[in-house]
Amino acid sequence: MTAVASEQKALMDDVYSLHRHFYDLTRKFYLLGRDQLIRSLAPSPGGTVVEVGCGTARNLIVAAKTWPDARFHGFDISEAMLETARKSVARTGLSDRITLAQGDAGNFDTERLFGMEKVDRIFMSYTLSMIPPWQEAIERSAASLAPGGGLHIVDFGQYERLPALVKRLHFKSLNDFHVYPRRELPAVLRRVAEARGLTLQFTPLYRGYAWSAVLGRP
Repeated sequence: MTAVASEQKALMDDVYSLHRHFYDLTRKFYLLGRDQLIRSLAPSPGGTVVEVGCGTARNLIVAAKTWPDARFHGFDISEAMLETARKSVARTGLSDRITLAQGDAGNFDTERLFGMEKVDRIFMSYTLSMIPPWQEAIERSAASLAPGGGLHIVDFGQYERLPALVKRLHFKSLNDFHVYPRRELPAVLRRVAEARGLTLQFTPLYRGYAWSAVLGRP
């Protein structure tokens, strides 16, 4: 693990050592678009799905119940979050369908983490706004897609059609928790799509509160 990744791990472990216990209860009110992303995954039977920055495994559990014929994997840099994730997965009886590992989103290898060279679906739900190497995470995910695969993303937008005061106040509260909405996300996605011959679907949600995107490999 690099020095930067080690610092990020220490920060996330510190931030979520306590907060992880009520993380899901509080986040459901403003992490909008997560369940729409999960419904759009549509992996084929036996397909492989990886969540980058899986946190408490809330999304993986919902996805595994939504798509019962697929195999799910998730990783996170925070061991504190993974401790909660493992307990949640075991409690729901999904340990045979959800595999968890510790990994760095900016430098992950699906072969090393899960024994899979390529993956059918990769998704990131409000992850890019929390990790410093967010562009590297997109690059690594795009490189890991199998033919016909897709990278699904939902994260904070730039509040394009919302009052400026609402944006300023909410962004301030997000920054206090080391969350930074990525203004450059659309441009980075276009660059990655063009460089790797991928398709791109980009959709603002809720008047720009959130952005949804899918990079697809033909």
